[in-house]
Parts: sequence; C-alpha cells; structure tokens
Amino acid sequence: MKPRELLLFLRLCPAIPQQTVKAAAQKLLQRNFKKWDLQSFLKTDLKLSTSQQQQLFSTATYQVVRRNLSGSSFITLLDTAYPRRLKEIYDPPVVLFFQGNWQLVQQKYLLAVVGARKNSSYAKRAINYLLIPLLERKVVLISGLAAGVDSLVHQLSLRFNCPTIAVIGTGLARYYPRGNLELQQQIANQCLVISEYSCDEGPLAYHFPARNRIIAGLAENLLVVEARQQSGSLITANLALQENRNVLAVPGPVDSILSVGTNELIAAGAKPALSAIDIWEEFLQT
Repeated sequence: MKPRELLLFLRLCPAIPQQTVKAAAQKLLQRNFKKWDLQSFLKTDLKLSTSQQQQLFSTATYQVVRRNLSGSSFITLLDTAYPRRLKEIYDPPVVLFFQGNWQLVQQKYLLAVVGARKNSSYAKRAINYLLIPLLERKVVLISGLAAGVDSLVHQLSLRFNCPTIAVIGTGLARYYPRGNLELQQQIANQCLVISEYSCDEGPLAYHFPARNRIIAGLAENLLVVEARQQSGSLITANLALQENRNVLAVPGPVDSILSVGTNELIAAGAKPALSAIDIWEEFLQT
C-alpha cells in the first residue's frame, strides 16, 4: 500500500481518530518513501493497536473506500497536485475528495466569493457588476454552494460558460441545500466540486466553518458580497485574514442588516470593492 492510499484508509476508518490521521500525514511528509515499511509505520510511528490495524484493513473499511471512490477521486497532502496555497494554511485537510477537473485549483486567478444565504436584490446586482468583467479575464470563482450569494456566483460562472469551484460542507453523494442538487451535479460534470468529508456525510453544523477554511485557503483573494453581523461569511473573511489573504468587501446601504458585516470589514481595513478593477488590481500585485 502506498503512503497516499494509507492516508485514505486512515481517514475513512471509524476506528482511527482524526488526530492520528493528521499525525500520520505530518510523519509521512518527513519520511523517505524508499525505506517505506507499512507495518513498522503503523505500529511504531502511529502506535496503532492490533485491533485498530485489523479494523483499518477490514472488509468494512475496504467497502467504505470503494464507496467513496465510486464516481469521485481523492487527493492527499502528500501529492504534488495538492494546492500550494491550501497546504500553507493552519490545519490543511489531509484528504480531499472531488468530482470534476482538479486542474482548476491550479489556475492562476482564483477568487473566493462568499455572502449572505438570504441575499437582497442588491447582492445580485453587485455580483453581476463586479464579477462579469473578471470572468472575461479568466478569473475562476470559488464558493460554497450554499443558498444565496454562493449559488448566484456559481450560476453566473456557468451562464458565461466559465469554470467554477464549489467547496461543500457535506459528502459528495449528498446535496445541501436540496434545491441545489442540479446545480451541484452540473458543477461536478463541468467544473469541480470538493469536499473533505466521506461521501455520505450529511450537513452537520461544524462542517461549514471547517469548509470555510478551504474556501479561504484555495484563493489569494476573497470577496465578501453581503454579510450580517457575526455571520459565516465574516468567519471566512477572518480565516482569510489569518492566512494573509487579501480581503475585499462590497459596501452596502447603511440601513441594511445585510451590509453591516461588509461595512464593518471595510471600516476595519478591508478594501472596498467598488468596481471589477478594484478586485483585478489584487491579482496584479501577487
């Protein structure tokens, strides 16, 4: 078994704590694979019990692995194709599952876009005004396939026959919200859908803040379109700032609760996105 395959089995085996999976990845990154000894690594480096090793290579685990690789692929922290920017963040995902064209994560211009799930008509106008010129410049838009702004961003890319990347908070065999089933399938067939969760995992609350770090980590620049105070979009923006990403925000009406978050970001130092050029300038500086 190759080291990358071992990480996949460790990730999908219920008997293995996720901290052990992360430790395995870090140890493997430091090892010389020419002297690779699987049994020694499991027993000495990871200190897995006999029972854990048996469960790791059990028929049940093999079935879970086969289920996850049916119609999808995976990438690990050990692979050269793992995105450089994502590898630099705090707590990078050890294994990512995906459907579609993985090469999209290697594109030169990647822009993460997040915003309110219950957006206003102003958000839609702002998205069209700011992002259509960027699509013409081959910028690939990344979002989270949630309701509201996320969906509008993906739909805009598809409408202009441009690639888009969706990072979801469920497994690849699940659809959340349910109304985005066709949109998710279209992105998987034509572009790229990414998840760090096994294929049948549902939309648990903690998945979405964790998912946000991937969105923020994949791109050098992040745009917040609309956000309530203390919203998930602001969590993503804060994660991006912690990872030294460029954060831009769309200013909004002072009397709109959906613009409180973006206006506060600007007041705190985020760059206001008043035109597509404001965003494009950030790509020219990196």
